[in-house]
Amino acid sequence: MSVQEITSKSVSHVESLDQNTKRTVFAAALGTVFEWYDFFIYGSLAAFFSTLFFPKGNETAALLAALATFGAGFVLRPFGAVVFGRLGDLVGRKKTFLVTMLVMGFATAAIGLLPTYESIGWAAPALLVALRLLQGLAVGGEFGGAVTYVAEHCDDNRRGLTTSWIQITATLGLFVSLIVIVLCRSSMSPEAFASWGWRLPFVGSILLLILSLYIRLKLHESPVFQEMKAQGKGSKNPIAETFGDGKNLRLVLVAIFGVVAGQAVIWYTGHFYSLYFMTTTLKLTQDQANLYLLIALTLGTPFFLFFGWLSDKIGRKWIVVTGCALSALLIMPLFQALGTYGNPGLAEFRARTSVQLVGNGCDHDQSFIGQLFSPQATTDCQKAKALLTARAIPYTVKTDDQPLRVQVNESEMKPFNEAELLATLTENGMPDPKAPVEPNGPMVVGILFALVFLTTMVYGPLGALLVELFPVRIRYSGVSVALQLGNGWIGGFAPFVATAVVIATGNIFGGLWYTVAFAGLTAVIGALLLPETRGRDLRT
Repeated sequence: MSVQEITSKSVSHVESLDQNTKRTVFAAALGTVFEWYDFFIYGSLAAFFSTLFFPKGNETAALLAALATFGAGFVLRPFGAVVFGRLGDLVGRKKTFLVTMLVMGFATAAIGLLPTYESIGWAAPALLVALRLLQGLAVGGEFGGAVTYVAEHCDDNRRGLTTSWIQITATLGLFVSLIVIVLCRSSMSPEAFASWGWRLPFVGSILLLILSLYIRLKLHESPVFQEMKAQGKGSKNPIAETFGDGKNLRLVLVAIFGVVAGQAVIWYTGHFYSLYFMTTTLKLTQDQANLYLLIALTLGTPFFLFFGWLSDKIGRKWIVVTGCALSALLIMPLFQALGTYGNPGLAEFRARTSVQLVGNGCDHDQSFIGQLFSPQATTDCQKAKALLTARAIPYTVKTDDQPLRVQVNESEMKPFNEAELLATLTENGMPDPKAPVEPNGPMVVGILFALVFLTTMVYGPLGALLVELFPVRIRYSGVSVALQLGNGWIGGFAPFVATAVVIATGNIFGGLWYTVAFAGLTAVIGALLLPETRGRDLRT
Protein backbone atom coordinates (compact mmCIF):
# COMPACT_ATOMS: atom_id res chain seq x y z
CA MET A 1 0.00 0.00 0.00
CA SER A 2 1.44 3.39 -1.01
CA VAL A 3 2.12 6.25 1.38
CA GLN A 4 -0.58 8.25 -0.41
CA GLU A 5 -3.17 5.50 0.20
CA ILE A 6 -2.20 5.25 3.88
CA THR A 7 -2.44 9.03 4.26
CA SER A 8 -5.80 9.08 2.49
CA LYS A 9 -7.19 6.38 4.79
CA SER A 10 -5.92 8.25 7.88
CA VAL A 11 -7.50 11.51 6.77
CA SER A 12 -10.77 9.70 6.02
CA HIS A 13 -10.72 8.13 9.50
CA VAL A 14 -10.09 11.46 11.21
CA GLU A 15 -12.89 13.12 9.23
CA SER A 16 -15.25 10.26 10.12
CA LEU A 17 -14.25 10.43 13.76
CA ASP A 18 -14.81 14.20 13.78
CA GLN A 19 -18.23 13.70 12.21
CA ASN A 20 -19.08 11.10 14.85
CA THR A 21 -17.98 13.50 17.55
CA LYS A 22 -20.19 16.23 16.13
CA ARG A 23 -23.14 13.85 16.03
CA THR A 24 -22.45 12.80 19.63
CA VAL A 25 -22.22 16.40 20.82
CA PHE A 26 -25.43 17.35 19.00
CA ALA A 27 -27.43 14.44 20.40
CA ALA A 28 -26.17 14.89 23.96
CA ALA A 29 -26.61 18.67 23.83
CA LEU A 30 -30.12 18.52 22.36
CA GLY A 31 -31.29 16.21 25.11
CA THR A 32 -29.71 18.41 27.76
CA VAL A 33 -31.31 21.55 26.28
CA PHE A 34 -34.66 19.77 26.58
CA GLU A 35 -34.04 18.92 30.25
CA TRP A 36 -32.93 22.46 31.10
CA TYR A 37 -35.93 23.87 29.24
CA ASP A 38 -38.18 21.68 31.36
CA PHE A 39 -36.42 22.69 34.54
CA PHE A 40 -36.32 26.44 33.81
CA ILE A 41 -39.78 26.95 32.37
CA TYR A 42 -41.05 27.20 35.93
CA GLY A 43 -38.24 29.58 36.90
CA SER A 44 -39.12 31.85 33.99
CA LEU A 45 -42.71 32.04 35.30
CA ALA A 46 -42.02 31.97 39.05
CA ALA A 47 -43.37 35.46 39.73
CA PHE A 48 -46.47 34.57 37.69
CA PHE A 49 -46.91 31.27 39.56
CA SER A 50 -47.12 33.12 42.87
CA THR A 51 -50.60 34.27 41.82
CA LEU A 52 -51.77 30.78 40.81
CA PHE A 53 -50.52 28.33 43.40
CA PHE A 54 -50.38 30.31 46.65
CA PRO A 55 -53.03 32.07 48.73
CA LYS A 56 -53.75 35.72 48.12
CA GLY A 57 -53.32 38.31 50.84
CA ASN A 58 -49.59 39.01 50.85
CA GLU A 59 -47.98 39.28 47.42
CA THR A 60 -44.46 39.50 48.88
CA ALA A 61 -44.86 36.28 50.84
CA ALA A 62 -46.43 34.57 47.82
CA LEU A 63 -43.47 35.57 45.63
CA LEU A 64 -41.07 34.26 48.27
CA ALA A 65 -42.98 30.96 48.32
CA ALA A 66 -42.87 30.74 44.51
CA LEU A 67 -39.10 31.26 44.59
CA ALA A 68 -38.76 28.67 47.36
CA THR A 69 -40.68 26.23 45.15
CA PHE A 70 -38.25 26.99 42.34
CA GLY A 71 -35.46 26.25 44.81
CA ALA A 72 -37.20 23.00 45.81
CA GLY A 73 -36.24 21.69 42.40
CA PHE A 74 -32.65 21.84 43.58
CA VAL A 75 -33.12 19.98 46.84
CA LEU A 76 -33.04 16.51 45.29
CA ARG A 77 -30.43 17.29 42.66
CA PRO A 78 -27.54 15.95 44.79
CA PHE A 79 -29.55 12.80 45.49
CA GLY A 80 -30.21 12.48 41.77
CA ALA A 81 -26.46 12.79 41.27
CA VAL A 82 -25.88 9.94 43.73
CA VAL A 83 -28.56 7.66 42.25
CA PHE A 84 -27.86 8.28 38.59
CA GLY A 85 -24.13 8.79 39.06
CA ARG A 86 -23.91 5.27 40.50
CA LEU A 87 -25.91 3.89 37.57
CA GLY A 88 -23.75 5.77 35.09
CA ASP A 89 -20.54 4.29 36.50
CA LEU A 90 -22.03 0.79 36.74
CA VAL A 91 -24.24 0.27 33.67
CA GLY A 92 -23.16 3.05 31.34
CA ARG A 93 -23.47 6.73 30.46
CA LYS A 94 -26.03 6.39 27.64
CA LYS A 95 -28.65 4.27 29.42
CA THR A 96 -28.58 6.48 32.49
CA PHE A 97 -29.29 9.79 30.84
CA LEU A 98 -32.11 8.23 28.83
CA VAL A 99 -33.81 7.45 32.15
CA THR A 100 -33.24 10.99 33.48
CA MET A 101 -34.83 12.42 30.34
CA LEU A 102 -37.99 10.33 30.76
CA VAL A 103 -38.37 11.34 34.42
CA MET A 104 -37.95 15.02 33.55
CA GLY A 105 -40.44 14.85 30.68
CA PHE A 106 -43.11 13.25 32.85
CA ALA A 107 -42.72 15.77 35.67
CA THR A 108 -42.81 18.80 33.36
CA ALA A 109 -45.93 17.71 31.48
CA ALA A 110 -47.64 16.98 34.80
CA ILE A 111 -47.01 20.57 36.01
CA GLY A 112 -48.93 21.77 32.96
CA LEU A 113 -51.94 19.71 34.07
CA LEU A 114 -52.02 20.77 37.74
CA PRO A 115 -55.12 22.41 39.26
CA THR A 116 -54.46 25.79 40.88
CA TYR A 117 -54.85 26.91 44.51
CA GLU A 118 -58.35 28.21 43.85
CA SER A 119 -59.40 24.72 42.70
CA ILE A 120 -57.88 22.38 45.30
CA GLY A 121 -56.33 24.62 47.96
CA TRP A 122 -53.05 23.61 49.57
CA ALA A 123 -52.92 20.39 47.56
CA ALA A 124 -51.94 22.52 44.55
CA PRO A 125 -48.63 23.88 45.90
CA ALA A 126 -47.94 20.49 47.53
CA LEU A 127 -48.22 18.73 44.17
CA LEU A 128 -46.19 21.48 42.52
CA VAL A 129 -43.36 21.04 45.02
CA ALA A 130 -43.47 17.24 44.54
CA LEU A 131 -43.07 17.61 40.78
CA ARG A 132 -40.29 20.17 41.20
CA LEU A 133 -38.49 17.66 43.44
CA LEU A 134 -38.87 15.01 40.74
CA GLN A 135 -37.44 17.42 38.16
CA GLY A 136 -34.49 18.07 40.45
CA LEU A 137 -33.86 14.35 40.82
CA ALA A 138 -33.68 13.98 37.03
CA VAL A 139 -31.44 17.00 36.43
CA GLY A 140 -29.12 15.69 39.14
CA GLY A 141 -28.08 12.84 36.87
CA GLU A 142 -28.42 14.49 33.46
CA PHE A 143 -25.78 17.18 33.12
CA GLY A 144 -22.91 15.25 34.68
CA GLY A 145 -23.71 12.30 32.43
CA ALA A 146 -23.93 14.38 29.27
CA VAL A 147 -20.66 16.23 29.83
CA THR A 148 -18.85 13.01 30.81
CA TYR A 149 -20.22 11.22 27.76
CA VAL A 150 -19.12 13.99 25.39
CA ALA A 151 -15.68 14.42 26.98
CA GLU A 152 -14.98 10.68 26.66
CA HIS A 153 -15.75 10.82 22.93
CA CYS A 154 -13.80 13.91 21.87
CA ASP A 155 -10.23 14.82 20.95
CA ASP A 156 -8.03 15.47 24.00
CA ASN A 157 -6.79 18.76 22.54
CA ARG A 158 -10.29 20.13 21.96
CA ARG A 159 -11.99 18.92 25.12
CA GLY A 160 -12.68 22.40 26.48
CA LEU A 161 -14.29 23.60 23.25
CA THR A 162 -16.26 20.39 22.71
CA THR A 163 -17.70 20.17 26.23
CA SER A 164 -18.51 23.89 26.25
CA TRP A 165 -21.37 23.01 23.89
CA ILE A 166 -22.91 21.19 26.87
CA GLN A 167 -22.38 24.28 29.05
CA ILE A 168 -24.38 26.27 26.50
CA THR A 169 -27.35 23.96 26.96
CA ALA A 170 -28.38 25.50 30.29
CA THR A 171 -28.47 28.98 28.77
CA LEU A 172 -30.17 27.66 25.62
CA GLY A 173 -32.75 25.90 27.78
CA LEU A 174 -33.52 29.20 29.48
CA PHE A 175 -33.49 30.97 26.11
CA VAL A 176 -35.98 28.52 24.60
CA SER A 177 -38.23 28.74 27.67
CA LEU A 178 -38.31 32.55 27.37
CA ILE A 179 -39.02 32.37 23.63
CA VAL A 180 -41.91 29.95 24.16
CA ILE A 181 -43.36 32.12 26.94
CA VAL A 182 -43.08 35.28 24.82
CA LEU A 183 -44.81 33.54 21.89
CA CYS A 184 -47.60 32.24 24.10
CA ARG A 185 -48.18 35.59 25.80
CA SER A 186 -48.15 37.50 22.52
CA SER A 187 -50.60 35.13 20.81
CA MET A 188 -53.39 35.45 23.37
CA SER A 189 -54.92 37.89 25.80
CA PRO A 190 -53.46 38.28 29.31
CA GLU A 191 -56.65 36.75 30.69
CA ALA A 192 -56.36 33.69 28.45
CA PHE A 193 -52.68 33.21 29.36
CA ALA A 194 -53.50 33.46 33.07
CA SER A 195 -56.41 31.04 32.68
CA TRP A 196 -54.92 28.27 30.53
CA GLY A 197 -52.17 29.60 28.25
CA TRP A 198 -49.43 29.16 30.85
CA ARG A 199 -49.98 25.39 30.62
CA LEU A 200 -48.91 25.17 26.97
CA PRO A 201 -45.11 25.49 27.51
CA PHE A 202 -45.26 22.59 29.99
CA VAL A 203 -47.52 20.20 28.11
CA GLY A 204 -45.89 21.05 24.77
CA SER A 205 -42.51 19.85 26.06
CA ILE A 206 -43.72 16.30 25.28
CA LEU A 207 -42.85 16.98 21.63
CA LEU A 208 -39.28 17.90 22.60
CA LEU A 209 -39.06 14.76 24.73
CA ILE A 210 -40.02 12.50 21.81
CA LEU A 211 -37.51 14.17 19.49
CA SER A 212 -34.68 14.05 22.04
CA LEU A 213 -35.31 10.41 22.91
CA TYR A 214 -35.34 9.43 19.22
CA ILE A 215 -31.96 11.09 18.63
CA ARG A 216 -30.32 9.82 21.81
CA LEU A 217 -31.39 6.23 21.20
CA LYS A 218 -29.10 6.24 18.16
CA LEU A 219 -26.00 6.98 20.25
CA HIS A 220 -23.35 4.41 21.18
CA GLU A 221 -21.85 3.94 24.63
CA SER A 222 -18.74 5.91 25.61
CA PRO A 223 -15.55 4.20 24.31
CA VAL A 224 -13.69 5.08 27.52
CA PHE A 225 -16.41 3.40 29.61
CA GLN A 226 -16.40 0.34 27.33
CA GLU A 227 -12.61 0.04 27.60
CA MET A 228 -12.77 0.34 31.40
CA LYS A 229 -15.41 -2.40 31.57
CA ALA A 230 -13.51 -4.67 29.17
CA GLN A 231 -10.40 -4.40 31.35
CA GLY A 232 -12.37 -5.06 34.54
CA LYS A 233 -11.34 -1.74 36.09
CA GLY A 234 -14.82 -0.48 36.91
CA SER A 235 -15.85 0.39 40.44
CA LYS A 236 -18.23 -1.99 42.21
CA ASN A 237 -19.51 0.78 44.46
CA PRO A 238 -18.69 4.19 42.94
CA ILE A 239 -20.57 6.23 45.56
CA ALA A 240 -18.73 4.55 48.46
CA GLU A 241 -15.47 5.02 46.58
CA THR A 242 -16.26 8.69 45.91
CA PHE A 243 -17.03 9.58 49.53
CA GLY A 244 -15.13 6.87 51.40
CA ASP A 245 -11.75 7.40 49.83
CA GLY A 246 -10.00 10.43 51.31
CA LYS A 247 -8.33 11.41 48.04
CA ASN A 248 -11.58 11.26 46.08
CA LEU A 249 -13.53 13.11 48.78
CA ARG A 250 -10.94 15.89 48.67
CA LEU A 251 -11.47 16.14 44.89
CA VAL A 252 -15.23 16.50 45.45
CA LEU A 253 -14.76 19.26 48.03
CA VAL A 254 -12.23 21.14 45.89
CA ALA A 255 -14.56 20.83 42.91
CA ILE A 256 -17.52 22.20 44.89
CA PHE A 257 -15.85 25.09 46.70
CA GLY A 258 -13.04 25.79 44.24
CA VAL A 259 -15.14 25.78 41.05
CA VAL A 260 -18.85 24.97 41.16
CA ALA A 261 -20.12 27.16 44.03
CA GLY A 262 -18.92 30.35 42.38
CA GLN A 263 -20.14 29.27 38.94
CA ALA A 264 -23.55 28.39 40.38
CA VAL A 265 -24.29 31.66 42.17
CA ILE A 266 -22.99 33.71 39.24
CA TRP A 267 -25.12 31.79 36.72
CA TYR A 268 -28.36 31.92 38.71
CA THR A 269 -27.88 35.54 39.72
CA GLY A 270 -27.15 36.68 36.18
CA HIS A 271 -29.80 34.57 34.47
CA PHE A 272 -32.66 34.31 36.99
CA TYR A 273 -32.34 36.82 39.79
CA SER A 274 -31.79 39.54 37.19
CA LEU A 275 -35.14 38.57 35.66
CA TYR A 276 -36.93 38.73 39.03
CA PHE A 277 -35.14 41.97 39.87
CA MET A 278 -36.36 43.62 36.66
CA THR A 279 -39.98 42.53 37.07
CA THR A 280 -40.54 42.69 40.84
CA THR A 281 -38.14 45.46 41.89
CA LEU A 282 -37.84 47.67 38.82
CA LYS A 283 -41.47 47.05 37.73
CA LEU A 284 -40.66 46.29 34.12
CA THR A 285 -43.28 44.22 32.38
CA GLN A 286 -42.59 40.52 31.88
CA ASP A 287 -42.33 41.11 28.13
CA GLN A 288 -39.79 43.92 28.57
CA ALA A 289 -37.61 41.89 30.93
CA ASN A 290 -37.79 38.78 28.73
CA LEU A 291 -36.83 40.74 25.63
CA TYR A 292 -33.81 42.42 27.25
CA LEU A 293 -32.57 39.14 28.69
CA LEU A 294 -33.08 37.33 25.38
CA ILE A 295 -30.95 39.92 23.57
CA ALA A 296 -28.24 39.68 26.21
CA LEU A 297 -28.24 35.87 26.04
CA THR A 298 -27.99 36.00 22.25
CA LEU A 299 -24.97 38.30 22.46
CA GLY A 300 -23.30 36.46 25.31
CA THR A 301 -23.83 32.77 24.54
CA PRO A 302 -20.97 32.45 21.96
CA PHE A 303 -18.52 33.31 24.73
CA PHE A 304 -19.19 29.93 26.36
CA LEU A 305 -17.49 28.43 23.31
CA PHE A 306 -14.78 31.08 23.32
CA PHE A 307 -13.72 30.40 26.90
CA GLY A 308 -13.99 26.64 26.33
CA TRP A 309 -11.66 27.06 23.34
CA LEU A 310 -9.34 29.36 25.29
CA SER A 311 -9.10 26.81 28.11
CA ASP A 312 -7.69 24.32 25.56
CA LYS A 313 -4.94 26.82 24.81
CA ILE A 314 -3.97 28.29 28.19
CA GLY A 315 -5.62 26.00 30.78
CA ARG A 316 -8.91 25.89 32.66
CA LYS A 317 -8.08 26.92 36.22
CA TRP A 318 -7.18 30.58 35.90
CA ILE A 319 -10.04 31.41 33.54
CA VAL A 320 -12.53 30.13 36.14
CA VAL A 321 -10.73 31.77 39.07
CA THR A 322 -10.51 35.10 37.25
CA GLY A 323 -14.21 34.94 36.36
CA CYS A 324 -15.16 34.34 39.99
CA ALA A 325 -12.92 37.17 41.23
CA LEU A 326 -14.31 39.63 38.66
CA SER A 327 -17.86 38.63 39.55
CA ALA A 328 -17.25 39.21 43.25
CA LEU A 329 -16.10 42.74 42.39
CA LEU A 330 -18.66 43.62 39.71
CA ILE A 331 -21.98 41.97 40.62
CA MET A 332 -23.02 44.70 43.08
CA PRO A 333 -22.20 47.72 40.88
CA LEU A 334 -23.77 46.02 37.85
CA PHE A 335 -27.09 45.53 39.68
CA GLN A 336 -26.94 49.07 41.03
CA ALA A 337 -26.54 50.28 37.46
CA LEU A 338 -29.42 48.01 36.42
CA GLY A 339 -31.54 49.69 39.09
CA THR A 340 -30.63 53.13 37.75
CA TYR A 341 -31.16 52.48 34.05
CA GLY A 342 -33.96 49.91 34.39
CA ASN A 343 -36.34 52.38 36.07
CA PRO A 344 -34.85 55.90 36.17
CA GLY A 345 -37.93 57.42 37.83
CA LEU A 346 -37.94 54.91 40.67
CA ALA A 347 -34.16 55.28 41.10
CA GLU A 348 -34.54 59.04 41.43
CA PHE A 349 -37.33 58.62 43.98
CA ARG A 350 -35.25 56.19 46.06
CA ALA A 351 -32.30 58.58 46.03
CA ARG A 352 -34.28 61.44 47.59
CA THR A 353 -36.54 59.42 49.92
CA SER A 354 -35.72 57.99 53.34
CA VAL A 355 -38.11 55.53 55.00
CA GLN A 356 -37.70 54.23 58.54
CA LEU A 357 -39.89 51.79 60.47
CA VAL A 358 -39.83 52.37 64.20
CA GLY A 359 -41.67 50.15 66.64
CA ASN A 360 -41.74 47.39 69.19
CA GLY A 361 -39.99 44.26 67.90
CA CYS A 362 -39.95 45.46 64.30
CA ASP A 363 -36.30 44.51 63.85
CA HIS A 364 -37.04 40.76 64.13
CA ASP A 365 -40.60 40.56 62.81
CA GLN A 366 -39.82 38.60 59.62
CA SER A 367 -42.14 35.59 59.62
CA PHE A 368 -43.06 35.81 55.92
CA ILE A 369 -43.23 32.04 55.48
CA GLY A 370 -45.64 31.85 58.42
CA GLN A 371 -47.82 34.42 56.71
CA LEU A 372 -48.45 31.97 53.88
CA PHE A 373 -50.54 29.78 56.18
CA SER A 374 -52.42 32.74 57.61
CA PRO A 375 -51.81 35.59 55.14
CA GLN A 376 -54.21 38.04 56.78
CA ALA A 377 -52.87 37.61 60.33
CA THR A 378 -49.89 39.97 59.93
CA THR A 379 -48.60 42.64 62.25
CA ASP A 380 -48.48 46.30 61.25
CA CYS A 381 -44.72 46.03 60.83
CA GLN A 382 -45.06 43.06 58.49
CA LYS A 383 -47.72 44.89 56.48
CA ALA A 384 -45.50 47.95 56.15
CA LYS A 385 -42.51 45.85 55.05
CA ALA A 386 -44.60 43.95 52.51
CA LEU A 387 -46.00 47.20 51.11
CA LEU A 388 -42.57 48.81 50.79
CA THR A 389 -40.88 45.70 49.40
CA ALA A 390 -43.59 45.22 46.79
CA ARG A 391 -42.88 48.78 45.58
CA ALA A 392 -39.07 48.40 45.72
CA ILE A 393 -38.68 51.12 48.35
CA PRO A 394 -35.69 50.61 50.70
CA TYR A 395 -36.22 51.11 54.41
CA THR A 396 -34.36 50.90 57.68
CA VAL A 397 -35.68 49.49 60.95
CA LYS A 398 -35.37 50.79 64.50
CA THR A 399 -36.93 49.13 67.54
CA ASP A 400 -38.38 50.67 70.69
CA ASP A 401 -41.27 49.91 73.08
CA GLN A 402 -43.87 51.98 71.22
CA PRO A 403 -46.40 50.98 68.50
CA LEU A 404 -45.22 51.15 64.90
CA ARG A 405 -44.51 54.55 63.33
CA VAL A 406 -43.36 55.10 59.76
CA GLN A 407 -41.09 58.03 58.97
CA VAL A 408 -40.93 59.21 55.35
CA ASN A 409 -38.36 61.98 55.06
CA GLU A 410 -39.67 64.57 57.53
CA SER A 411 -43.16 63.08 57.90
CA GLU A 412 -44.18 60.57 60.57
CA MET A 413 -47.31 58.42 60.62
CA LYS A 414 -48.58 57.49 64.05
CA PRO A 415 -50.31 55.11 64.19
CA PHE A 416 -49.45 53.21 61.00
CA ASN A 417 -52.02 53.30 58.23
CA GLU A 418 -51.48 51.67 54.81
CA ALA A 419 -53.55 54.19 52.85
CA GLU A 420 -51.81 57.12 54.54
CA LEU A 421 -48.37 55.59 53.86
CA LEU A 422 -49.18 55.19 50.16
CA ALA A 423 -50.46 58.77 50.01
CA THR A 424 -47.33 60.10 51.71
CA LEU A 425 -45.06 58.15 49.36
CA THR A 426 -46.99 59.48 46.36
CA GLU A 427 -46.67 63.04 47.66
CA ASN A 428 -42.92 62.52 47.89
CA GLY A 429 -42.75 61.52 44.23
CA MET A 430 -43.21 57.74 44.16
CA PRO A 431 -43.95 56.72 40.54
CA ASP A 432 -47.41 55.34 39.87
CA PRO A 433 -46.97 51.53 39.92
CA LYS A 434 -49.50 51.27 37.07
CA ALA A 435 -47.65 53.75 34.86
CA PRO A 436 -45.46 52.27 32.08
CA VAL A 437 -41.78 52.06 32.98
CA GLU A 438 -39.42 53.74 30.52
CA PRO A 439 -36.07 51.99 30.89
CA ASN A 440 -32.88 52.86 29.05
CA GLY A 441 -33.03 49.74 26.87
CA PRO A 442 -29.49 49.73 25.43
CA MET A 443 -27.94 50.23 28.87
CA VAL A 444 -30.11 47.48 30.40
CA VAL A 445 -29.07 45.07 27.65
CA GLY A 446 -25.42 46.07 28.13
CA ILE A 447 -25.59 45.38 31.87
CA LEU A 448 -27.31 42.03 31.34
CA PHE A 449 -24.69 41.15 28.72
CA ALA A 450 -21.95 41.87 31.26
CA LEU A 451 -23.64 39.49 33.72
CA VAL A 452 -23.90 36.78 31.05
CA PHE A 453 -20.27 37.37 30.02
CA LEU A 454 -19.07 36.77 33.58
CA THR A 455 -21.08 33.55 33.58
CA THR A 456 -19.38 32.35 30.40
CA MET A 457 -15.96 32.79 31.97
CA VAL A 458 -16.70 30.46 34.87
CA TYR A 459 -19.00 28.07 33.02
CA GLY A 460 -17.36 27.65 29.61
CA PRO A 461 -14.34 25.58 30.81
CA LEU A 462 -16.24 23.92 33.67
CA GLY A 463 -17.28 20.65 32.00
CA ALA A 464 -13.81 19.72 30.78
CA LEU A 465 -12.26 20.72 34.10
CA LEU A 466 -14.56 18.53 36.18
CA VAL A 467 -14.35 15.52 33.86
CA GLU A 468 -10.54 15.73 33.91
CA LEU A 469 -10.50 16.14 37.69
CA PHE A 470 -12.06 12.74 38.49
CA PRO A 471 -10.74 9.23 37.68
CA VAL A 472 -12.70 7.14 35.18
CA ARG A 473 -13.91 4.62 37.82
CA ILE A 474 -16.02 7.24 39.60
CA ARG A 475 -16.22 9.99 36.98
CA TYR A 476 -19.99 10.07 36.44
CA SER A 477 -20.57 10.04 40.20
CA GLY A 478 -17.87 12.57 41.05
CA VAL A 479 -18.81 15.08 38.37
CA SER A 480 -22.56 14.79 39.09
CA VAL A 481 -22.23 15.06 42.87
CA ALA A 482 -19.90 18.07 42.71
CA LEU A 483 -22.09 19.81 40.15
CA GLN A 484 -25.37 19.22 41.93
CA LEU A 485 -24.21 19.99 45.47
CA GLY A 486 -22.75 23.26 44.21
CA ASN A 487 -25.57 24.14 41.81
CA GLY A 488 -28.42 22.59 43.76
CA TRP A 489 -27.74 23.63 47.33
CA ILE A 490 -25.67 26.77 46.80
CA GLY A 491 -26.59 28.27 43.43
CA GLY A 492 -30.20 27.19 43.05
CA PHE A 493 -31.36 29.00 46.17
CA ALA A 494 -29.60 32.25 45.21
CA PRO A 495 -32.82 33.95 43.94
CA PHE A 496 -34.74 32.86 47.05
CA VAL A 497 -32.00 33.89 49.49
CA ALA A 498 -31.50 37.22 47.73
CA THR A 499 -35.23 38.00 47.85
CA ALA A 500 -35.51 36.93 51.49
CA VAL A 501 -32.56 39.16 52.46
CA VAL A 502 -34.17 42.10 50.67
CA ILE A 503 -37.37 41.56 52.65
CA ALA A 504 -35.49 41.19 55.92
CA THR A 505 -33.23 44.21 55.50
CA GLY A 506 -35.17 46.59 53.28
CA ASN A 507 -32.07 46.95 51.07
CA ILE A 508 -33.01 46.08 47.49
CA PHE A 509 -29.37 45.17 46.74
CA GLY A 510 -28.70 43.38 50.04
CA GLY A 511 -29.40 39.89 48.71
CA LEU A 512 -26.50 40.15 46.25
CA TRP A 513 -23.97 39.72 49.06
CA TYR A 514 -24.78 36.00 48.94
CA THR A 515 -23.46 35.85 45.38
CA VAL A 516 -20.51 38.11 46.13
CA ALA A 517 -19.47 35.97 49.12
CA PHE A 518 -19.55 32.62 47.29
CA ALA A 519 -17.90 34.03 44.17
CA GLY A 520 -15.08 35.49 46.26
CA LEU A 521 -14.69 32.33 48.35
CA THR A 522 -14.50 30.19 45.20
CA ALA A 523 -11.86 32.46 43.68
CA VAL A 524 -9.66 32.12 46.77
CA ILE A 525 -10.09 28.35 47.22
CA GLY A 526 -9.70 27.73 43.49
CA ALA A 527 -6.51 29.76 43.32
CA LEU A 528 -4.98 27.88 46.27
CA LEU A 529 -6.21 24.29 45.85
CA LEU A 530 -7.57 23.67 42.34
CA PRO A 531 -5.10 21.84 40.07
CA GLU A 532 -4.71 22.57 36.38
CA THR A 533 -6.31 19.65 34.52
CA ARG A 534 -5.80 20.49 30.83
CA GLY A 535 -4.39 17.56 28.88
CA ARG A 536 -5.08 14.79 31.39
CA ASP A 537 -5.67 11.27 30.08
CA LEU A 538 -9.34 10.39 30.63
CA ARG A 539 -8.64 6.64 30.58
CA THR A 540 -7.00 6.80 34.02
